[in-house]
Amino acid sequence: MRIDLIPDLPSEPVDAEKKVIVSSPVKREIKATCPESALTGESRYQALLQSVYDAALVTDMKGATVDVNVRAQEKLLYERDELLSLSVMDIISGADASLLETLCQNLENDRYTLIQASCLRGDGTLFPAEISVNKVNLGEMHLCFFIRDITIRVQREEMLRTTYNAIQNSGDGIAVTNQQTTFEYINPALATMWGYDDPAELINKDVHVLCDKREDIDVVLDQIREGQPNIVEAILVKKKDGTIFSVQVSVASNLNSDGEQVGMIFSFVDISDRKRAEEAERQAEQRRVMLESLGAACHHLGQPATVLLGNLGIIQKKLGDEESPLLELIQSSIEAMESMSNILYKLNTVNEYKTTQYLEKPAGEDSEESRILEI
Repeated sequence: MRIDLIPDLPSEPVDAEKKVIVSSPVKREIKATCPESALTGESRYQALLQSVYDAALVTDMKGATVDVNVRAQEKLLYERDELLSLSVMDIISGADASLLETLCQNLENDRYTLIQASCLRGDGTLFPAEISVNKVNLGEMHLCFFIRDITIRVQREEMLRTTYNAIQNSGDGIAVTNQQTTFEYINPALATMWGYDDPAELINKDVHVLCDKREDIDVVLDQIREGQPNIVEAILVKKKDGTIFSVQVSVASNLNSDGEQVGMIFSFVDISDRKRAEEAERQAEQRRVMLESLGAACHHLGQPATVLLGNLGIIQKKLGDEESPLLELIQSSIEAMESMSNILYKLNTVNEYKTTQYLEKPAGEDSEESRILEI
């Protein structure tokens, strides 16, 4: 159980003999001091030793254990008599006489020495520990070892280290901003994506420096500020050299331990290649549809063109060889229909959609040039 207390400083000094009220859901009265007659010296020592949260071992200057608290029994999984028969070197893994010598030398000048080590439990298991060592005069000099199990802390540090390494080596661009959308962290992938040599170039800059248009990212930011847990959008952004490219941005709130928003986490994925592939696929589909449409048009126009050409031939034979304007018109119509037949044949055999310039664009005009299918 953990209790977080926010200090409420008294306006007047607290009398040592007065009771101090601690403000909490369960109100209790705690005396600031106890009358001197309440405890003897030995009982005060034991009361203090047993009240220590850490596992406490008192040893002589050679490391032999002379006293322990209940917490040490619980944490180290030994009975009291077993602990009193051990040396601190049996409990601290890797410790030897040189450690005690170093401790004694350090404690001549310092109030305490802090050790990061692993401790051995009675069942043979190890746990990471932070050990504070100091000298205490109990008639003669002794060493006092306060052992704190830091297993959870080490696990969290390892998880943080793993997470940091994963983010640093991610192929996606990842950034963390404060509430004012100012960058506090940039991973290498994001810097590379935008053409920066060093992520530090973007630290303390606003997220809008990455965007082509401010309003594109503002739409996302507004939704996050309104309480949306995660937003994914495709937007256009601008590199350091001005090049425009497409990214998919994911934005989520960065919350503190109380669930309050303290910033935002951005993840950027370059989707330029995907956009180009989608455009190429769209154009390929457009060409396929055009070619199929040409085939259908040729099929539907071919039959009436054949009928017209046949009928014109019959009329030409009926008129014979006599010279008349009508015969000339029929002959020119037959030639036109034959030309149309050739065009329909070429269109029907087209297997690649290509265009060519049809009319030149007049000088000074902004209109697009006229283009037709190349056959």
